[in-house]
Amino acid sequence: MKELLKQLDKAFENKVRLGVMSALMVNDHLDFNALKELLGVTDGNLASHLKSLEKSEYITVEKDFIDRKPNTKYSASEQGKEAFKAHIKAIEKLLE
Repeated sequence: MKELLKQLDKAFENKVRLGVMSALMVNDHLDFNALKELLGVTDGNLASHLKSLEKSEYITVEKDFIDRKPNTKYSASEQGKEAFKAHIKAIEKLLE
């Protein structure tokens, strides 16, 4: 049991970060507003969790402009995808 618990990634313990990664695993990328609407969180709350995932290098950030308006797109990095899959596998093992 202790070994399985060690396999859980603290980066995904929060439901917002878990939701962000879940959404990015099934989408090539999502912009800030799409994530905010999907998860039902505030700008500040989402921004802090995205920053945490970015620091862990689990997501990548791409900033551009659409009709002179800033647009920020987020994607799961390869490292993030692998870490998330490992986290989910550990949860599945705990449930067995």
